[in-house]
Amino acid sequence: MSVDDSRDSKAGAASAGPPRAGECEGLAEQAPALADGRVSSTALVLRSLDRIEATQGSVNAFRRVRAEAAMAEAEEADRRLAAGERLPLLGVPVAVKDDTDVAGEPTAFGCAGEFPPKQRDAEVVRRLRAAGAVIVGKTNACELGQWPFTEGPAFGETRNPWNLGHTPGGSSGGSAAAVAAGLVPAALGTDGAGSVRIPAAWSHLVGIKPQRGRISTWPDAEAFQGITGIGPLARTVEDAALLLDAASGNHDGDLHRPPAVAAREAAGRDPGRLRIALSWKPAFTGTPKPLHPDVRTAVTALARTLARLGHFVEEAEPDYGLVGLAFVPRATAGVGEWAARVPDRSLLDRRTRGAVRLGRLLGGPVLRRARAVEKRQQGRIGALFGSYDVLLTPTTATPPPRIGTLAKLSGWRTDQAMIAACPYAWPWNVLGWPGMSVPAGFSADGLPLGAQLLGPAHSEPHLISLAAQLQDDMRWHERRPAVHPAR
Repeated sequence: MSVDDSRDSKAGAASAGPPRAGECEGLAEQAPALADGRVSSTALVLRSLDRIEATQGSVNAFRRVRAEAAMAEAEEADRRLAAGERLPLLGVPVAVKDDTDVAGEPTAFGCAGEFPPKQRDAEVVRRLRAAGAVIVGKTNACELGQWPFTEGPAFGETRNPWNLGHTPGGSSGGSAAAVAAGLVPAALGTDGAGSVRIPAAWSHLVGIKPQRGRISTWPDAEAFQGITGIGPLARTVEDAALLLDAASGNHDGDLHRPPAVAAREAAGRDPGRLRIALSWKPAFTGTPKPLHPDVRTAVTALARTLARLGHFVEEAEPDYGLVGLAFVPRATAGVGEWAARVPDRSLLDRRTRGAVRLGRLLGGPVLRRARAVEKRQQGRIGALFGSYDVLLTPTTATPPPRIGTLAKLSGWRTDQAMIAACPYAWPWNVLGWPGMSVPAGFSADGLPLGAQLLGPAHSEPHLISLAAQLQDDMRWHERRPAVHPAR
């Protein structure tokens, strides 16, 4: 069902009654409240659908809303709960991104045109359903996930709930906006160059890019030549960890199958005293990347908080080398692979068509070389973790730009502006290692800012434990934007 379709099923759930104001806003609150009978799934899902409808004209977070299907699934969840069944997310409403297959819905990944409905759920959606979650809809993403804004002719402009004149980031901007505005307690995004972490930073959220393969990308054995992974966006570390646990796991066809971690358990554990390297220098790109003073101030303050909490923090820089030479062939090849699925490629953005051409040029031997040097890059950059446990950087170099700032630029100017605003996240996609963004405060203009916690392979537990400790001290989850009704 599209966002413009009617919601006749709404009346059937009215008797359930709404949750009490201020209650059951997070995954970690909703799941036990459902299990204890303090709230019903129909009430939570109805509230989510009502909020989506009320903000679609202003925030515009959703590409597809599954109103009838979600209410039917909520009613079934209530029956299962009444019968004594218990699952981690039974009856909880969540959202997924427009690049993720949901049976019965098209997967357009931000593109214009008519896409056929998918016959099967993606593996990650299958796992969410197995945990009991209700998928209320699919969130907006920029075309093929290429840019740190969520705008396009296929769906319009997704706006930041903290300030509607600014972007929530991208490419998982719809998921971030949906969580920040309180439309769903948590959502999944995908991250190929920071596309979970950037909107997390610009929307005052926690965003996790897990280890490559931690969450299956099936029906793709790997996504975008291995640089893209799926990760959660939430207000709290515990909520993000709970969604990560529910979504994690593999399909038999996955190329990458890391050992399991217990994310929610890590969120409740003291991280111990860690050695933290604070880095300001992004990887080399040959383009200017000035750091906004408000970002430096916010990340410096967060580093001082870590030191006050007992961690050893000092400035140190990883040796990135020329990691960008490995990123571009993989990213553009991924764009080309996805563009081949688009029914009407004449509708693609001119910048997308340019990326497809570059991907063809850099395919074959260049792409194979880009993939072959990954181990060497991991060794060089990972040498930092002989002396430190965690790398701390800004998530972005700037506060969130205004709507339209990047959307109408030429391809080269878009790339320059994108690199200048977001130079810190993408190397970890080349490495395939975990990283997360946490709220770091606000700019002088009241716009959200974020800091990255980065680690070596399989280090999600360290990062999550550290983030939870920061949250306990900084209390970022207690600050929320105003609700924006439809304009």
